[in-house]
Amino acid sequence: MHKTHFLKSILVAALFAAGAHSAQAADITGAGATFPYAIYTKWAEGYKAATGNQVNYQGIGSSGGIKQIKAKTVDFGGTDAPLKEADLDAAGLVQVPTVMGGVTIVLNVPGIASGQLKLNGEVVADIFRGEVKKWNDAAIAKLNPGVKLPDLAITVAHRSDGSGTTHVFTHYLAKQSMAFKRDVGAGTTVNWPANGVGGKGNPGVAANVTKIAGAIGYVDIADAMKNKMSFVALKNKAGNYIVPNQDAVADAAGGANFKVKGMAPDLLDQTHKNAWPITSATYVLAYEKGADAARQKGVVEFLTWSLNNGQKMAEDLGFVALPPSVVKMVEAEMKHIK
Repeated sequence: MHKTHFLKSILVAALFAAGAHSAQAADITGAGATFPYAIYTKWAEGYKAATGNQVNYQGIGSSGGIKQIKAKTVDFGGTDAPLKEADLDAAGLVQVPTVMGGVTIVLNVPGIASGQLKLNGEVVADIFRGEVKKWNDAAIAKLNPGVKLPDLAITVAHRSDGSGTTHVFTHYLAKQSMAFKRDVGAGTTVNWPANGVGGKGNPGVAANVTKIAGAIGYVDIADAMKNKMSFVALKNKAGNYIVPNQDAVADAAGGANFKVKGMAPDLLDQTHKNAWPITSATYVLAYEKGADAARQKGVVEFLTWSLNNGQKMAEDLGFVALPPSVVKMVEAEMKHIK
């Protein structure tokens, strides 16, 4: 998806924004996924400059965000692991996507340049379940003829906290490998192998990969770009080796149906020739009926302002804006936040 299409979403969102200027909204707080932390804090900065209203967002992981919104200790929660329809109904929550991104596979292997190493889903699954333990393993060498692979131990860098990024990544790997599904599992927390090292948040994983020679990890594209990390080229469903970028994420989401309850289609392993295989959206959770009308209004106005004014900021940080048609659906869904 090209930038001209993203600009259309701004015009679409402006219609909703026009009706959201009546009484001043209250300051609000949110907590949850670290994946969108960079863009939510950037949006909050711009929103405060434009409206004077404060938004405070803490990146504590998706599990923490879900827990806090259910406990009613925040005005909105952030999660990369979307809640199912029954869970949303039971908790009285509205769920909407905000931006899209990719979970990238990053590595720190001396002598290997970013994008040089090719891996497929099955070999990545074997690495992350601890079956492939050395960088010069035959399974890696077979996919990389002519690449000088070091006799170096692999260290798996993973999240230590309950994480939506882990949820997305492990669900992708579980699709690639029954052995991974059996040994490690798929969810916000899983059974990582003994050769792993945990880090808190996407920044914690990025830091471990950066400082440990031989490390491989998974972080969102925004954190990977910010830290100038080296990417793995990953084979997609169409058989092409893709280095993660915004166009590849947009292509993966291009044919997705966001009309489902909770607006959370499966964006993993899409068939587009250029699709990044580990694509996901990130979500905001808010009360359908909140006790404080001003704070409820604040959540709607912050999200509306962000859809209307924040698309370029999202692109600059490595995220991918929602397609204009999805922005319309988000606007309609936010009317349920009362």
